[in-house]
Amino acid sequence: MTKQTQVLYNAACPVCRAEIEHYAAYSAQHALPIRFQDLNAGQLEAWGLTTEDAARRLHVMKEEVLYSGIPAFIILWQDMPRYRWLARIVAVPGIYWLAVQTYDHILAPLLYRWHKRRQKRPAETSSRS
Repeated sequence: MTKQTQVLYNAACPVCRAEIEHYAAYSAQHALPIRFQDLNAGQLEAWGLTTEDAARRLHVMKEEVLYSGIPAFIILWQDMPRYRWLARIVAVPGIYWLAVQTYDHILAPLLYRWHKRRQKRPAETSSRS
């Protein structure tokens, strides 16, 4: 069992990539045991996820337990000293409920739809040629 936290994210999503690159830079600067993996690089077998499932939300694996969505963010933030305060706040029951509802029903679906649109654009452009 590894103590390393593993983060699976969609680097093809500009919003996701910007946020995760920030966390990755912070983690590297402080030599934190966090590994970041772009879902588009393949190798999803260890995660037990399809590419589509992986693209729908953030996933974090810690001590062989897979977390997704807000629980994944909380696990990630707990492992980064600068963000532990945020993990504590978001874990408060009422705030947690609101964060989960917002992420699950608004943010994650919106980001996923944008991702699907970006995937279609090159195919549409090349089919017009």
